[in-house]
Amino acid sequence: MAGFLSTLRRIYLSLYNWTVFVGWFQVLYFAVKALREGGPTTVYDSVERPLQLAQTAAVMEILHGLVGLVRSPVSATLPQIGSRLFLTWGILWSFPETRTHVLVSSLVISWSITEIIRYSFFGMKEALGFAPSWLLWLRYSTFLILYPTGITSEVGLIYIAWPYIKASEKYCIRMPNKWNFSFDYFYASILALAIYVPGIPHMYQYMLGQRKKALSKSKTA
Repeated sequence: MAGFLSTLRRIYLSLYNWTVFVGWFQVLYFAVKALREGGPTTVYDSVERPLQLAQTAAVMEILHGLVGLVRSPVSATLPQIGSRLFLTWGILWSFPETRTHVLVSSLVISWSITEIIRYSFFGMKEALGFAPSWLLWLRYSTFLILYPTGITSEVGLIYIAWPYIKASEKYCIRMPNKWNFSFDYFYASILALAIYVPGIPHMYQYMLGQRKKALSKSKTA
């Protein structure tokens, strides 16, 4: 029974990783195509649907961690996925004025390259039981460049959205109301950006530790 469940787990995780890999490959393909043919202002419209689907699918990874399907700690997975969902839905989808900025291009390309490598790495591990050494190196090395470019794009786009968030009052709840509760999305976005301050060095140090551990294991294997 245990062997059957283990096989079932591997099949499911393999299908999940390769399906999301295809989604992110589409995002990168459409982004590069849009950059070549129309420039940075056309990137978002070209990638909107596959970006939303691929990024939202990552919610499953939180569930995978919670139920023990994977060993990744939820404490590391949740902030990263949460911030990306906030950018995908809470900024880009909610405030169209941000979509033509050049930072959208750097965001999408940084995210998609990172995820293509990551999902193919885990897809191969689940499907074949191993991943080639070059893919292992890419998995634990490309973040050295792509994390700074991606996180800079995230922070920049939140900042760029602030005037539109404040002017629109979208998602705000004003008193008086029957719940006796108020919420201001502008201040919530400021709080979200403030979380990046301690979060960025913490996540980068975590990934450096993971890189050292993974590459040292590969050398001794």
